[in-house]
Amino acid sequence: MSQYDVAIIGSGPGGYVAAIRCAQLGMKTAIIEKYSTLGGTCLNVGCIPSKALLDSSHHFEDAVNHFDAHGIEISGEVKVDLEKMIARKQGVVDQTTKGIEFLMDKNKIEVFEGVGSFKDSTHINIKKADGSTDTIEAKNTIIATGSKPSTLPFIKLDKERIITSTEALKLKEVPKHLIIIGGGVIGLELGQVYKRLGADVTVVEYMDRIIPTMDGALSKELTKVLKKQKVKFALSHKVKSVERSGDAVIVKADDKKGQEVEFKGDYCLVAVGRRPFTEGLNAEAAGVKIDERGKIEVNDHLQTSTSNIYAIGDVIRGAMLAHKAEEEGTLVAEQLAGQKPHIDYNLIPGVVYTWPEVAAVGKTEEELKEAGIAYKSGQFPMRALGRSRASMDLDGFVKILADKETDEVLGVHMIGARCADLIAEAVTAMEFRASAEDISRMSHAHPTFAEAVKEAALAATEDRALHV
Repeated sequence: MSQYDVAIIGSGPGGYVAAIRCAQLGMKTAIIEKYSTLGGTCLNVGCIPSKALLDSSHHFEDAVNHFDAHGIEISGEVKVDLEKMIARKQGVVDQTTKGIEFLMDKNKIEVFEGVGSFKDSTHINIKKADGSTDTIEAKNTIIATGSKPSTLPFIKLDKERIITSTEALKLKEVPKHLIIIGGGVIGLELGQVYKRLGADVTVVEYMDRIIPTMDGALSKELTKVLKKQKVKFALSHKVKSVERSGDAVIVKADDKKGQEVEFKGDYCLVAVGRRPFTEGLNAEAAGVKIDERGKIEVNDHLQTSTSNIYAIGDVIRGAMLAHKAEEEGTLVAEQLAGQKPHIDYNLIPGVVYTWPEVAAVGKTEEELKEAGIAYKSGQFPMRALGRSRASMDLDGFVKILADKETDEVLGVHMIGARCADLIAEAVTAMEFRASAEDISRMSHAHPTFAEAVKEAALAATEDRALHV
């Protein structure tokens, strides 16, 4: 029987990063993955393929709607070859997952393909596709089994017309009318992909605003921009049935007045979040406790109820984000090596990869008000930047929230071009407990989108933004 210092169950961003860091720190490491490719949801059917389709559809939209303004003329009709677009997406996925294979080889990490389940707290059975079983011994185990798309109890997903994000990444045709249940990150990103490609898109959301966990100002601005792009919204609507009739899907919901509303489309994307995935893990055999919501219980060191078994990523509490899982994987590996790492969960950024992009870190205005914290706010519009005018990306703003007394930055919320990249400046500043004044005194290259961060910091300190 093979013996390891560490075994990781699941090869998504949390799992494979944990494996690499363990190997770097001198541990004999194994990783177990039930699918034939490494990388988990993120690389195979999540973050990476969705970004590939967002980029491809963005190019198409630019060619149809914006090239003419730049003096670029295209003779003839600009057409979408969806099959080719999906194939390019798959090529990106394949290249990325092969990169993870390379990293496993480079770091001498043993990869097992099969379903990992606990025999006891130090032994893991690995059931292979051919039905045979291997058993390995591990001094420590990290559970990184991730999550699966959630649904609603009354919805029957047929994965043809009533679909999850997984199927939405490989449709054979552009929908005529795509109904999306859920106005969160996944629904909005995929909705924008198919809207650009010619679909009518209706987002049905239970809450009174989209991206409801983010700052209200971001929700308002993104709603305004997407409405301009002809996306329809039905907010404060409680979906009560989703039925398929041939090639049609009928969604019935009650609006905020309790009146029934019917939506008819040819596809319905159910994007109501994700749930932890622990099926087949046999956690109880190792004494690992799972709470009533299906999450594995962990302490501040990410230890489960069994001290030599840890859990990270979507399968535990907190935001379901690839980069959170990566930080947690690194933290566990370094703890096992006797180091004392830390994670400040308040400084894990959140991003929506629509265009304009939406990004945030720290506290929202709503959270600060609820906590009774006195704060000041500085906001700067993207359209006031020379760089924005040059690229015609005029929508959005950067908002900085700072402590009213100390000026320490408490939250940064932005929507606009390249905000997914810009948010790293805010994370860095907040990690070093910068004040708004500190950011306002730093030189930002001109012309850049990043100047909006400096200007928002100036606005937060005595309202002294320069370019508005």
